[in-house]
Amino acid sequence: VDVIVGNPPFLGDKKMRGELGDEYVNALRKLYEGRVPGGADLVCYWYEKARTHIEQGKAKRAGLLATNSIRDGSSNKVLQSIKKTGDIFMAWSDRDWILNGAAVRVSMVGFDNGAESKRVLDGQTVGVINSDLTAKIDVNATTALSENSGLCFLGMMKAGPFDIDAKTAQEMLMATNASSKSNRDVVKPRMNGQDITGKPSNTWIIDFGVSTSEQEASLYEMPFKYVYTHVKPVRDNNRDERMNINWWLYGRPRPNLREAIQNLKRCIVTPEVAKHRIFVWLDTNIIPDHTLHVVARDDDYMFGVLHSHVHEVWSLSIGSWMGKGNDPRYSSSRTFENFPFPWSPGQEDIGSAEYAAIAAAAKCLHEERAAWLNPPGASEKDLKDRTLTNLYNALNVWRGKEKMKVKDAAGDFAPRLDELHTALDRAVVAAYGWPEAVLADEEDILRRLLALNLERAARQGADTEA
Repeated sequence: VDVIVGNPPFLGDKKMRGELGDEYVNALRKLYEGRVPGGADLVCYWYEKARTHIEQGKAKRAGLLATNSIRDGSSNKVLQSIKKTGDIFMAWSDRDWILNGAAVRVSMVGFDNGAESKRVLDGQTVGVINSDLTAKIDVNATTALSENSGLCFLGMMKAGPFDIDAKTAQEMLMATNASSKSNRDVVKPRMNGQDITGKPSNTWIIDFGVSTSEQEASLYEMPFKYVYTHVKPVRDNNRDERMNINWWLYGRPRPNLREAIQNLKRCIVTPEVAKHRIFVWLDTNIIPDHTLHVVARDDDYMFGVLHSHVHEVWSLSIGSWMGKGNDPRYSSSRTFENFPFPWSPGQEDIGSAEYAAIAAAAKCLHEERAAWLNPPGASEKDLKDRTLTNLYNALNVWRGKEKMKVKDAAGDFAPRLDELHTALDRAVVAAYGWPEAVLADEEDILRRLLALNLERAARQGADTEA
């Protein structure tokens, strides 16, 4: 044929088995093994099939729809393959798609064997369309850096109703056990992404750790009874044998995360999906859930680099986007592990003026922002509007990036928040040895970060061979 045009079925990889059955999914993945990653969405198989037809001369070009997640992660591998054997000549990277009341974000991609010379992205003529459907620096060329491994983790995934309200938690904390065990060992406050961006919900959770046996868990009488009553019936119907058998433990208790933060009093967290890329400090006695990414560092320098404009530009370029609101998504592996810090983690020049400047600016940002969020003597009504989302909305308005009505308190603090972030950003680019002017050029930031990533990746490859 000359052209393949279609709207293949949208189905995320995690829903494929439930919708299509194990036999079909196993056969499909075996057939496309080595060409389509196991974590890719169902729509990607049509992209690979069309690419193969074009490569074999059975078709000249193709135009297909996909969810916008095809721009990154496992799904993006099919677009990378298209770039290797042909090219993308037309794309709409991100558009609304509403059908029967359901709203999603889609990408539309036209590709061929490379014969087409004109490139059109989102209606504009461009020189190149990258596999992430941008015309900017191709951050998909970056490599995970081993120096960043073991530092950033996704939070705990419960796989069951382990959450309890504050009243129930206090009752458990006041109760005694025949074993003399304290329920404080397993009843802990919990934090999720919405608690970070909005107001804390004061939710608690029962946490029996990683390898606690059923007998050991039963020594905590009230918490164990609660989990037996509320969680076990859910787990009894779970298809995962491990979760079914170990019903009192989280589905993903994250042993590596626990080990990484066990000697820290605080760690850095950021919501996986949020309008603004915000980082905050979290007490390590609080359980971070799976909507948070956790960085196992307790120093102001690391907090500062992560909250800088340099890292924000990187995360927005290399990360993905989710939901109707098209909010940016952070990734422990791709966003964090590929990011080249001013110094390789663990090798920071802690005695340098540049290191001290970042730490000082970060500490000041955190302290003044925390004071704004919870000012002494503020009324409950006033505190309701003092959220990080409202505050960073106001910052965007102050900087001319958005037009919206902002809360008075947030609008009043926005100029000072701008000053705090500007001071931090200047300190970070100085640590890289870059001119301050780079802060106004996101393309230049990405170009420099990509070069630094590839340089360090080559060095780690050479070290491995040696």
